[in-house]
Amino acid sequence: MSDVRQHADDIHDQFSDHIDVSVDDITERLTTLVDEYKVPMDEARRSVTNHYLEEAGLEREDISSGSSEAVNIEDVDEPEEWIDLTAKVIELWDPRSDSVAQVGLLGDPTGTIKFTKWAKSDLPTLEEGGVYELRNIVTDEYQGRFSVKLNSTTVVEERDEEIEVGDDSSIVEGALVDMQRGSGLIKRCPKEDCTRVLQNGRCSEHGEVEGEFDLRIKAVVDDGIDAHEVIFNKEATEDLTGLTLEEAKDMAMDALDTTIVADEIADDIVGTYYRIEGPTFGRYVLADDVEELEGPADAEQLLIKARSM
Repeated sequence: MSDVRQHADDIHDQFSDHIDVSVDDITERLTTLVDEYKVPMDEARRSVTNHYLEEAGLEREDISSGSSEAVNIEDVDEPEEWIDLTAKVIELWDPRSDSVAQVGLLGDPTGTIKFTKWAKSDLPTLEEGGVYELRNIVTDEYQGRFSVKLNSTTVVEERDEEIEVGDDSSIVEGALVDMQRGSGLIKRCPKEDCTRVLQNGRCSEHGEVEGEFDLRIKAVVDDGIDAHEVIFNKEATEDLTGLTLEEAKDMAMDALDTTIVADEIADDIVGTYYRIEGPTFGRYVLADDVEELEGPADAEQLLIKARSM
């Protein structure tokens, strides 16, 4: 079976209960995008899926990927994956939107993760302290923090057991040797519950949108043994650099170039030693507490190392 046909079969399985669509129609749409317009298969699949979501009047969370895999919380390191989790409800918060029924924190022996349960999903109420097997939930990401969403396809089963929740916090001490692409002044999708970073003015979920500015740093910190990927959100970036989001926007407007913000930040922080503490989500450490340290005097060697990474 061809790669296009396999993707068409997967999409058909997602929508066959909602709209009348054939595998041949889906295959034709995918083939046109991939062969004629040279669109990468992943983007073509998202485009075709979004077309049928609109036709069916559905949200992405209303459809299943067709399969999900049981994982631990520490294994969640990619958005838009369908997984199964067995976890304890550690804490519940008040939802900020009528579209959300519950929001809170889940935990298992490997760490913790935020969850959102949609109001329209009509799922059982999760109780604080309860342990649940959650099948067919979808992962999401915002500023390096991964979360999971419970939707209309999710199966919730309460488990009569206790789970000891692990500590997922980390401390990294070392030289900040690189600032990665996607740092500085960025734009995010403004759609409700979507915070994806735009690429060339496009959201991978919602297409071309008018983005909202945000400030962040994606850094590599070397402790002498390992290189750690660290994300500083807007607040952490402002605290570290003394540069506010509004000042960054003004700087970019004056220069007619957003990349000047990342360049200015890199000049200030690359080669500096820090002690960084925060939770670990997937491969990222999220900077909650940051302290500047005294480091070796040979900053030139650090910059040579940064450029070689």
